Amino acid sequence: MALAPRLDLRQSQSLVMTPQLQQAIKLLALSSLEIEAFIAEEVERNPLLETGTPEIPAETVPDDFTALPSTQSGDRSSDDVLGGTDMAASEALDVDFGAETFHHDGVADSIGGSDGMLGLSGGSMAGGFEGEGPDFDSFAAADISLREHLMEQAGASLSGRMLFLAQQIIEQIEPTGYLGADLLAMAHRLGVPLVEMEGALTEVQRFDPTGVGARDLAECIMLQAKEADRYDPCMAKLINNLDLVAKGAFDQLKRMCRVDDEDLRDMMIELRSYDPKPGCRFETENSIAVTPDIFVTARGTGWAIELNSANLPRLLINRTYVAELGKDKTTKAWINDCMADANWLIKAMDQRQRTIVKVATEIVKQQDGFFRGGVAHLRPLTLRQVADAIEMHESTVSRVTSNKYLHCDRGLFDLKYFFSSGVQSADGDGVSAEAVKSHIKTLIDGEGAKILSDDTLVDLLTAKGFDIARRTVAKYREAMGIGSSVQRRRQKKMGR
Repeated sequence: MALAPRLDLRQSQSLVMTPQLQQAIKLLALSSLEIEAFIAEEVERNPLLETGTPEIPAETVPDDFTALPSTQSGDRSSDDVLGGTDMAASEALDVDFGAETFHHDGVADSIGGSDGMLGLSGGSMAGGFEGEGPDFDSFAAADISLREHLMEQAGASLSGRMLFLAQQIIEQIEPTGYLGADLLAMAHRLGVPLVEMEGALTEVQRFDPTGVGARDLAECIMLQAKEADRYDPCMAKLINNLDLVAKGAFDQLKRMCRVDDEDLRDMMIELRSYDPKPGCRFETENSIAVTPDIFVTARGTGWAIELNSANLPRLLINRTYVAELGKDKTTKAWINDCMADANWLIKAMDQRQRTIVKVATEIVKQQDGFFRGGVAHLRPLTLRQVADAIEMHESTVSRVTSNKYLHCDRGLFDLKYFFSSGVQSADGDGVSAEAVKSHIKTLIDGEGAKILSDDTLVDLLTAKGFDIARRTVAKYREAMGIGSSVQRRRQKKMGR
């Protein structure tokens, strides 16, 4: 057979991801803040786009939980712009990235993963404030860092050689407030006597916050005890034996400190009032602003689901601008491209809102017990259950629930919070792991003087109808940061 170049025609089928479809899928996973930033960029880039005041009506979920479509009200909807009926783009956005092979026009067409969470997964925040108003100062980060705070004090109280040495020490202080370098090595490096370095460290240890510049935990506690005028021989003995405190060797500590039970208890309470990491208050991260995407309120015997209109700027097309532009061919082609981009973005935003409401409605339907009775009634739920109920793919539900928050009477919750594994119950229906954790915490909080072991907790939970193993109880207890029965008994004896 002769070897020669030739041309062959072959037919094949593949799913091609257009840039517009990529953009629509990416919008599903964006948070409200990211959506606002994205729209602001698009409005700045596209002269035909402008924002209007959003008007989002509430969607009522009656007893049968029939989902109602969510549309933007106003002078002009996205359907009017496109001149069509209700879009059938649910299938277009419902794509499984793991099961399909996509061909892109270029590297810029591929999209990165944007399913990352904001750090509040599985948690809740209070939705309202009772009593006194919120302390907004507590949410703000420190104006200056620990290093700057110490440098200001050094400049105000020291001068000359001592100021220079103190600044060198401050440069080596860790964010926790401890000195992260060997003082002798620093003295050799700077060519000064060790006694001068120790004098400079003593000056730094007088700075605020108390305990800064300590070389270990015992020295940090000692500095704070001296500041509180509580550093007597008994307290010094206790501080020098923190390893025995951690072990709970109270009888040995009483003999060493020569105190009785009441005095040791007072010393332990005083010891625990000190800050083991005094520098951390200056190294806090900025609080992440979280705004709810969905409001769920009781309405009659059902629920009203409403999108947060503050997070949804209404996009409009400036027809006047189109009419005022030139009539040449190049301008018309550019205007047509801008018009197509604007139409697709409006349509994609409209479909995003419909999809969010559809998924949120099903979550409220599945977790009705939680909204009525609290976390103890939270049911196990998976993404596939919701996807099957609303006839979408599991990956679409995952994107919709990423970076989205729901506000109800019980607080502010990440949508991922409502998805958790389950534990078998006596009535045959599964119970969410969060519900089991709630029961475990309630039992431990009310244990009183009689500390409950994990085996006892299993028996009490079994009596409540939970089929749960001891290792599962231990796992949930550790996940909540609750110590074992031995640790809790020791803490209670120590006065905590």
